[in-house]
Amino acid sequence: MHKKAYLCLVIATLCWGGNAVAGKLAVGHISPMMLTFWRWTFAVAIIFAISVPQLIKDWPVVKKRLPILMFYGIIGYTTFNATLYTALKYTTAINVAIEQAGIPMLIFMINFILFRMRVSIAQILGFSLTLVGVALTAAHGDLATLLELTVNFGDALMLIAVVAYAVYTVSLRWKPLIDWRTLMAIPALFALLTTVPLALWEQANSQAIWPDARGWIVALYTALFASLVAQILYIKGVEGIGPNRASLFINLIPVFGTLLSVAIIGEDMQPFHVAALVLALGGIAIAERGKPASV
Repeated sequence: MHKKAYLCLVIATLCWGGNAVAGKLAVGHISPMMLTFWRWTFAVAIIFAISVPQLIKDWPVVKKRLPILMFYGIIGYTTFNATLYTALKYTTAINVAIEQAGIPMLIFMINFILFRMRVSIAQILGFSLTLVGVALTAAHGDLATLLELTVNFGDALMLIAVVAYAVYTVSLRWKPLIDWRTLMAIPALFALLTTVPLALWEQANSQAIWPDARGWIVALYTALFASLVAQILYIKGVEGIGPNRASLFINLIPVFGTLLSVAIIGEDMQPFHVAALVLALGGIAIAERGKPASV
């Protein structure tokens, strides 16, 4: 019954898992803010090309709900991706992929604190295991480094990205009732607009790297797959099984990201990476099996 939704969500997370690998491949070939700028330039051009009639139809609603749509673009699109690509200058694609497993756990916590969503003991245990897995990766297998505040700078940046995407996801409860094309196009436009000053700042600080051949390929991948294909399929998946269950699929991102990092980039799979993946996915499985009956 839900096979189509499951397939959509699996493909979406595969695309997002590849985003971390693409960002790592971009290092030295296109700078983080330049990549973010071109990603949204291409994405906006494509989505507007296929959405103009629908945008005109939805404009009365868009005008009234412009602030929340602007928020989606700034926090969920620009902040998350600009921070992720910058983090990849300092840490591995595997670490970035696994640390994204903290997103569902953080979404769960925010919903519980702000909206008093029901919680079971199994959910608390499951998400606690996920948190340990993320912490293990951030500390490079040595949890003692967390106490000494010596976490890699890139990992720290990635944790900021995780918070940004969790806040964005929770805020989707207030999304307006508009077509998916409009829901993607307007935030993407604001993402592009807010990326311009970041790219100019990068240029002013002599840190900008104009894309070479590999840089252009990475930018196109992130625009087509990580931005458009993944978002479209994720929306379809949410429509099929609901946002709460769909958010659990985010934990496939570290699985795909880790495997792709090893296969494409040739990064080493460390024992603590395996332990982190087991903790993250095992924790989500426990949380899902033990969720309250009404959820």
